[in-house]
Amino acid sequence: MKKFARIVGTGSYLPPRIITNSELEKTLDTTDEWITSRTGIKERRVVNGESTCDLALEASKRALEMAEMSASEIDLIILATTTPDKIFPATATMLQNQIGATCPAFDLQAVCAGFVFALTTAQQYIENGAANNVLVVGSETYSRIIDWSDRSTAILFGDGAGAVVLSSNNSTGIMYSKILSDGRYLSSLHVNNNYINETGTIEMAGNEVYKIAVNRLSELAEETLKDCNMTSDDLTWMVPHQANIRIISAVAKRIKLPMSKVVLTIEKHGNTSAASIPLALDVAVRDGRIKKGDNLLFEGIGGGFSWGSVLVEY
Repeated sequence: MKKFARIVGTGSYLPPRIITNSELEKTLDTTDEWITSRTGIKERRVVNGESTCDLALEASKRALEMAEMSASEIDLIILATTTPDKIFPATATMLQNQIGATCPAFDLQAVCAGFVFALTTAQQYIENGAANNVLVVGSETYSRIIDWSDRSTAILFGDGAGAVVLSSNNSTGIMYSKILSDGRYLSSLHVNNNYINETGTIEMAGNEVYKIAVNRLSELAEETLKDCNMTSDDLTWMVPHQANIRIISAVAKRIKLPMSKVVLTIEKHGNTSAASIPLALDVAVRDGRIKKGDNLLFEGIGGGFSWGSVLVEY
């Protein structure tokens, strides 16, 4: 009998410190109206001493609590992050220690597509019988790699963490997943360091990133629905990577999905990279929008470029 990876718990955490657009007006040549109209972002959270693992720990606790599961029942931890706390060991192993788990744990780096890549990886472990319960986390502290004098990037990114618990199920769960990469676009979106032990900051060619993101995500969404013999009418919600409201809106329009069926948290979260999809998912689960049996489409794209989709029955 086929095994499915089902989401049985969600959790999220945002650091308490808020930076509003109005605050950025004081240090950047920008305005609240300019940022909001072009990105959909009004504010973002940033750490004040907290680590990537600290954020991941709080989100994981909440996901485990919803799943009514103890850390000792987790067979594997996959932590998607571009901002690990150390070169090594993996931040996932720090998380494993702090929650009291004893399972294997590793980091996965696919930037803003990280959660989709991690979810797809966890799905394989469950479907092939290598794990029954997997904790998948996206956690980022992008404020550490932002040039706060660069208007093109400082307005976009925020810190946060989201987590899900996946469990083996015989009837429902992840129905489809696909991940892709194209390494030709390094200079479009990257951190400008040359070696792993150098400190760098994010650089982005905004117009090029927009075009690539809209085209790749739209194509993949259409392919996902076609391969599953579905149309956008069959989707209850799309829970996209919260990169930019214009990208999200353009993709929804291309697949004929009304924005009323799109979960948006970008206004208050900004772009939290690998954390954005699980953060948005947890918000919509806890406020009652997402219910058992709903068909959800996750999509994300990040520097590299790497992108992917997951179609899940919640």
